[in-house]
Amino acid sequence: MIQVGANDGITHDPIHKFIKRDGWKGILLEPQKNVFSTLAYAYHKNKDIITLNAALDKQDGERAIYKIGFSEARWASGLTSFDKTTIQKAFTSGYVAAKAAEEGLTVPTEEQHRIKAELVTLISPKTLLEKYNIHQIDLLQIDTEGYDFEIIKMFDLTQIKPELIVFESKHLSDKDKITCFEYLKSYDYQLKTFGANTVALQKSNTLTQLLV
Repeated sequence: MIQVGANDGITHDPIHKFIKRDGWKGILLEPQKNVFSTLAYAYHKNKDIITLNAALDKQDGERAIYKIGFSEARWASGLTSFDKTTIQKAFTSGYVAAKAAEEGLTVPTEEQHRIKAELVTLISPKTLLEKYNIHQIDLLQIDTEGYDFEIIKMFDLTQIKPELIVFESKHLSDKDKITCFEYLKSYDYQLKTFGANTVALQKSNTLTQLLV
């Protein structure tokens, strides 16, 4: 199992209880330094879970990621993305103002105080798979606020094909969503959207009947 964009590993996390209850093995990646410490602590007793303070990208290195600049709350860290427009949309939709009001905060008027950039460590799928000797992925869980399709494309599905891919599709444009779905179907996945997320399961899997 590989989870990309694990955040604190607990809040609103769809797989946390399964990792704990069923003793899953896998790698959890989270680039934000301020929440990674919580993620690492959440799994420090799970010997089969590796937590990495890094983002997945095409090449190893460093890159700026965009985040809310005036709050460290979970709702704010959950919006962090390489796609700055996703965060900007959260402002224009009124979502940020509503969440800030719950904290008793005033949303800054200046752009530089609304959204800030943080330099994060990058690791490529190639490096990740080689470093940890991964030859099979049962689950690829992605939540990267609009960058999910880019993450999917980074994996060479002709070489290593996750049995199940779960990703947040709500931030994709209509055009990108269609392209993403067709891309996955071309690799013999069957898809089903549940609210904000889409599940892609290999057609050869006997559980595909549950997606009909």
